[in-house]
Amino acid sequence: MGLLTYSPGRTRVKICGLRTSADIDAAVAAGVDAVGFVFYPPSVRAVTPNIAAQLISRLPAGVDAVGLVVNASDEQFAAIRAAASITLWQFHGDETPERCAELAAGEQLWVKAARVGEGFAFDEFSIQYRDANAFLLDALVEGYGGGGVPFDWQGIPPQTWGSENAPRVVLSGGLNTHNVGEAIARLHPCAVDVSSGVESSRGVKDPALMTQFIQAVRAADAKASSQ
Repeated sequence: MGLLTYSPGRTRVKICGLRTSADIDAAVAAGVDAVGFVFYPPSVRAVTPNIAAQLISRLPAGVDAVGLVVNASDEQFAAIRAAASITLWQFHGDETPERCAELAAGEQLWVKAARVGEGFAFDEFSIQYRDANAFLLDALVEGYGGGGVPFDWQGIPPQTWGSENAPRVVLSGGLNTHNVGEAIARLHPCAVDVSSGVESSRGVKDPALMTQFIQAVRAADAKASSQ
């Protein structure tokens, strides 16, 4: 299990922006592979390191605890690391490859998020951040973090990452129960990442939507395997 355990025919699922014990329990019951904790105070989904630590204690073995940070200072990052047992870091700001490696300290896995807009070149991005364990592709919106909108998937032809990088791609940006099947069929990512697509209102996770989303992913995998 875990977000980056690539298994052909099984797309991993990360649900991001969880804030309550009920969120965690519902995500785990639905079969999630990773949950994301937002350590970016301007976000409506932000949590403190101590709250994240309490929530992480509810996770079973094999479910990744992903720490999302945006241009964190040394002090902010150290506070998170000291309190919460993060297993995978997600750098979602303007961090350079060197900064990502410095913060991860060679000890933990890390993902670099790309804000995909017009002119984005995945091949160049993947070379620049080649030391990342995975690349998270999200839509380019104002500010940082996802805006609940998908980017143009046709702008990322699968051949641009090929067999070497496909197992390292986490697809995000406006995914929901209705479009995740198409996304998987088109891009065959290692994993998909959802937040607003499983919310009943902004920042409020819906247990039924989380279950339906993961069921849609499993259905897409089954369809792909039968073809």
